[in-house]
Amino acid sequence: MKKALFYAFIALVCVACGKNDRLLTSATGSIYECLVVAPSGEVSKAVSQTMGADMYGLPQMEPVFSVSGVAPSQFDDFFKSTRNILLIDINEHKYTQVKAQQSRDVWSKPQAVMRIQAPSAEAFLAFWATQGETIREWFVREELARQIRFYRASTNKEARAHLNKRGYDLWVPEDFMLIMDTTLMLNGQDIHVLWTCNNKGPMRKDVLVYDYPYTAQEQFSGESIIEMRNETEGRIITAQVPGSHMGTEYKHFPPVSRQVAALRDTTGGFYGIETRGLWKMLDGEAMGGPFVSLTRLDQVNGRVVTAEAFLFAAGQKKRNALRQIEAILYTLAMPNESQRFRP
Repeated sequence: MKKALFYAFIALVCVACGKNDRLLTSATGSIYECLVVAPSGEVSKAVSQTMGADMYGLPQMEPVFSVSGVAPSQFDDFFKSTRNILLIDINEHKYTQVKAQQSRDVWSKPQAVMRIQAPSAEAFLAFWATQGETIREWFVREELARQIRFYRASTNKEARAHLNKRGYDLWVPEDFMLIMDTTLMLNGQDIHVLWTCNNKGPMRKDVLVYDYPYTAQEQFSGESIIEMRNETEGRIITAQVPGSHMGTEYKHFPPVSRQVAALRDTTGGFYGIETRGLWKMLDGEAMGGPFVSLTRLDQVNGRVVTAEAFLFAAGQKKRNALRQIEAILYTLAMPNESQRFRP
């Protein structure tokens, strides 16, 4: 039902993303910050609760968006350069139904703006109850697309060359080093693994890509994806304590999977399975952190391909760093995809 609502909403909104020849200032604010322009009271409260809800799969609570608010009468030029803006206009004399419109680069660049018009607070709240999470997801995907544009300029050519031999492409950042390119034998199957890492100071970011033969649709279930994750990464990722190896946390934040579309896709077409959760080292080493993966089908070669990003940053906030490497996953291209990602 949520998926149907998502694409119904996307189909109805007016997308204003054509060429803009105006000279725009640079957007202000940090990534995953959102300015909510709304009347105070229940409307502002409902929006803030949804936009600032806890992000799933982090070891400590962090919001999906850091939310700030301003009344419509105070929304002046000072605020208009904010990178993410949610504008809510309630006026019974101007509107007879709720309408939503999404725009890009209205007052600054890069910028995402969502305008929602409603005849009453009650009408808005009814709309928001069904579409609030969809709107939040749109802002998330806009941030992911911006991050990908940043990666485009400098990627690790060596790592990409290794992937290209398998028929894939992934925009591994230039500052990520290639740690491993190998083939494992698991349960009688060849599992090809490429592992990269930035290995920088107290915040370590890792990205892996591994593929294995496609045999059944059940391989795209959350349980099967996690099982393959544990078997593959448990074999190659170890720590200093002998016997310790990579695993998945189930007790506090069980991993969750969902179908996702390609970034900026409005057709509802299947793109892949996103899986999000916590990793931990098993059997001796006290280490852990968040991970997110994207699993896709290589139809040309009959293989399942998983790209995963995971983070280790003890004692630090992790939302922004995880989102930054999550964006890399959406550049994953299969052999039959001549069009590379165009954010």
